[in-house]
Amino acid sequence: MKAARESFPVSKTPVAASSVSVAASSVVAIVIFLAVHVALLVGITTPQKFVFDEVHYVPAARQMLEPAMLQPMLNPMHPPLGKQLIALSIRTFGDSALGWRYPGALFGALAVLAIYLCGLVLFQAQEPAIACALIAFFNQMLFVMARTAMLDIFAVAFELFAIAAFMYGFRQRRPHLWFATAGLAFGLSAACKWSGLFPLAVSIAIIAVVRLMQGWGTQFAGARESDWYRPDLWPDFRWYHFAACFVLVPAIAYLPSFVPLYGLSLSDIWQAQLRIFSDNTTTAIAGHTYMSSWPSWPFLVRPVWFLFDKIGDGRIAAVMLLGNPLVLWPTLLAVAVALRDFIVTRRMEAFLILAFYFGLYLSWTLLPRTLGFLYYYLPAATFASLALVYALRREGRPRWLLWAYVVVAAAGFAAMLPVSAAFVGTTMATFNRLMIFQNWI
Repeated sequence: MKAARESFPVSKTPVAASSVSVAASSVVAIVIFLAVHVALLVGITTPQKFVFDEVHYVPAARQMLEPAMLQPMLNPMHPPLGKQLIALSIRTFGDSALGWRYPGALFGALAVLAIYLCGLVLFQAQEPAIACALIAFFNQMLFVMARTAMLDIFAVAFELFAIAAFMYGFRQRRPHLWFATAGLAFGLSAACKWSGLFPLAVSIAIIAVVRLMQGWGTQFAGARESDWYRPDLWPDFRWYHFAACFVLVPAIAYLPSFVPLYGLSLSDIWQAQLRIFSDNTTTAIAGHTYMSSWPSWPFLVRPVWFLFDKIGDGRIAAVMLLGNPLVLWPTLLAVAVALRDFIVTRRMEAFLILAFYFGLYLSWTLLPRTLGFLYYYLPAATFASLALVYALRREGRPRWLLWAYVVVAAAGFAAMLPVSAAFVGTTMATFNRLMIFQNWI
């Protein structure tokens, strides 16, 4: 890295536009969404009772359907948008398992669609983008969360759309519209769960680093178009554009979901934010059977059992949130490859993958609360499909290797299906074979 007074040739043109057809991409996107949506709906009403944290979120959604909000308000420790989506589904489909869980299946399909868009933006080609979507779906974690009436899948879907918009804007000379779109989706994500603020913070940090380097007059020796930083990035993007895209627009998207609960009372809405902050940062939380700490999440040390029921004839119905080991363990190697490329070749794709993967994962370390669960890793684990595709497509890799890996990921998903979907059911013998580590039980 050299100072600006040393002259190095730097292109003044934006990264070349992708040659991917918009029409073809639209057709592929629709097919991916419909296929995943149908797959997630199969057997979604089993069991007909609450599983895991549905016991918190479904009653809170039911309360929102009352003519007047009852007191005490249920589940005030999270913003209301995700619960409002569950409430809308209950009103549409009835107060049943389908009504509780349909929004999760819808947003699970949207999350896979968003990963496809992320891949399309990052790799500017159809094959790797489709592979990203397939790997994300086969990573059992998203499958389980999308079939459970919890808030995380809503936040993740909005996050991924926001990241796709941000990464597209990152490549543009005038990123204003795309950064504003990202800000809108970040705000909606935070309106479901405050973890949606993590990727917003990552985006702000990326822009701050770029502007700081530009302010220093930094240039790279041997600069090239694939560099993650160029001194000519976003020449017309001013501080007030930044404030509008990453402060004002997210706030405008975030706040309206509180109006049905608190009206236009600014003091009540402000008190609601203080309550959310307090509940999400307190350390005075009791332990939990399935709790785990953040260093263990990428290694899948401690799963979360959503359901374990004996259904007769020696069979069980089980739902375990673990993640596909054939996806998440190789992710660690893929991230190492991206880290090497970021350091050695300064590649933009590697930089963006690392920034958002580590931002979505390591942000949890900043919270003082000791209670954590593997499903907090869901956003990073889903985004990790981009790291895997990146590593498998590096120069010199045969084309078939990526698709061979997709088949391996699908095999891992199929093997875990008996403990991922309650309607499948399994035997204790199969269960014991799948529990290859004692701490998975």
